[in-house]
Amino acid sequence: MRGLQNHTTVSGFILLGFSEFHDLHLLFFIVLLSLYILTLMVNTLIIMIINADRTLQTPMYFFLTHLSFLEVCYMSVIIPKMLENMLVEKMGISFEGCAMQMFFFLFFGIAECFLLAAMAFDRYVAICNPLCYMVIMSSSVCRKLVVGSYVWGTIVGLVHTIITFSSQFCGLIINHFFCEIQPLLELLCGDTFLNEVQVIVMAVFAIMVPFLLVILSYVCILSTILKMPSAEGRLKAFSTCSSHLVVVTLFYGSASFMYLRPKSTYSPPVDKLLSLSYTIVTPFLNPMIYSLRNEEVKGAIRKLLTGWTLFTKN
Repeated sequence: MRGLQNHTTVSGFILLGFSEFHDLHLLFFIVLLSLYILTLMVNTLIIMIINADRTLQTPMYFFLTHLSFLEVCYMSVIIPKMLENMLVEKMGISFEGCAMQMFFFLFFGIAECFLLAAMAFDRYVAICNPLCYMVIMSSSVCRKLVVGSYVWGTIVGLVHTIITFSSQFCGLIINHFFCEIQPLLELLCGDTFLNEVQVIVMAVFAIMVPFLLVILSYVCILSTILKMPSAEGRLKAFSTCSSHLVVVTLFYGSASFMYLRPKSTYSPPVDKLLSLSYTIVTPFLNPMIYSLRNEEVKGAIRKLLTGWTLFTKN
């Protein structure tokens, strides 16, 4: 990122964070730190359990381990720096640090968009074409879908970061708690119309394309479920994808509202709350929604705890 700095006289930025709630910083710090630690522990536990239990070696859980990994990385790009600023009241971030934060935030976020689409495809095959499920969702196909998610995350992250940080900045103060795209656009010199178009175009591709694939998958799933003869079969089929549907709604809903709108509608307090929803709240809720409500995962946890109890007794 050092090469990018030659295009601007800015050596660093000031992150205002939640400066309007300065008296509540200690409360914010305790709550955010608690959520961060808990989310790290739960997602790490899920990854360990899925990798350790042979009964969970299926495509759905393979994708789930990567979702948990992305959630941990996603939060870790934002929260530690945010907690540091709250604790020591050091509001600055270097030019390179800001560029790296934006890149990795976009990388992990876009990778999650495409991974959720891959998980929707997995549910579509499982419900609409169950006899060919293991053939279609082979380990090779699953790996390619995951690698593809990371590749698109890399492309989008690099394009946004290079274009943004190759521009001239006329301000230093970012009215946000991390280097988010919209607040940085407000610091660019001159007409930012092309930058806004770039953000919307990339958002349409990186957010709406995977979202439309998810919608298409669920239209086919719903059509198949409604054709099932028994109510019990319909309920069982729907229960296998309901958790994913909730996660998709939370993630795509907040991301779409954040990025698919013109700069004139930006509002710092609203944008900060939206950013909190998909950088902290969603990663915290996802393991609860997707894994801990799952009987197979809960069974694996019980097995692990039983084995640990027997081991300690011996």
